[in-house]
Amino acid sequence: MTALNIVLSGATGGIGRAMALNFANAGHSLILLGRNTDALASLRNSLVQPERHHILLADLSSGTAIAGLAADVAAIGPVDVLINNAGVAGFGLFSDQQDDVLEHMLQLNLLAPMRLCRAILPMLSVSPHACIINIGSSFGSIGYAGFSAYCASKFGLRGFTEALQRELADQAIAVHYLAPRAVRTAMNSAAVVAMNTELGNSEDEPELVARAVLQLLTQRHSSSRYLGWPEKLFIRLNSLFPNVVANALKKQLPIIKRYAKLQSDVGSA
Repeated sequence: MTALNIVLSGATGGIGRAMALNFANAGHSLILLGRNTDALASLRNSLVQPERHHILLADLSSGTAIAGLAADVAAIGPVDVLINNAGVAGFGLFSDQQDDVLEHMLQLNLLAPMRLCRAILPMLSVSPHACIINIGSSFGSIGYAGFSAYCASKFGLRGFTEALQRELADQAIAVHYLAPRAVRTAMNSAAVVAMNTELGNSEDEPELVARAVLQLLTQRHSSSRYLGWPEKLFIRLNSLFPNVVANALKKQLPIIKRYAKLQSDVGSA
């Protein structure tokens, strides 16, 4: 595999860390983006040949900061791959979510990837291995109670990726959308973990997602890929027979609402 220069947002999270380790082991060079200098430095020092990798503090909630970040990335060197992995989860009843929570979720999960793509595209356009990978979610295709705002942000990311795939179809830039199901990371609150256990929802390890992303690095044709079974089936069913899925999920609603209330009680304590 050709050694690539990869910009990775959300590098110190569970999925980000797994990706960074896999990429470094495969011989790629990384620009790690995150919000905590110590965590970024610790991650870099844990990688193979740490001197090959760079860290940049990133306030992805700010368009101005992202523009400055792009200049810092360009100063480091060429870019072959952009991976939009940074994101925030949000579990709870929509009626209980405040404006600042909604705004932060849309800023980080949707606007930040869009802005990063726009800022990094000029650098990608000169690479023969150019690739954008947007990390979505199965909730970007299935509206799920208790995750209304999160679903909105991931539905938006999926739509943006699809449109960008078509807009760049005449260029040598592969644009991928990768949608995991629930992943076992610290992003999930105790209420979400308990709810998934009671409902029998499976959770994947971050390593599984990292391996899937590694495979996409060499795929030169834009694609959308979904991880997990039966989630892939539900996504397909939801697009063809949404009422069937809605009726199935309605049976889960009492359990979801119980854990959403628990989440709200913990947050207000």
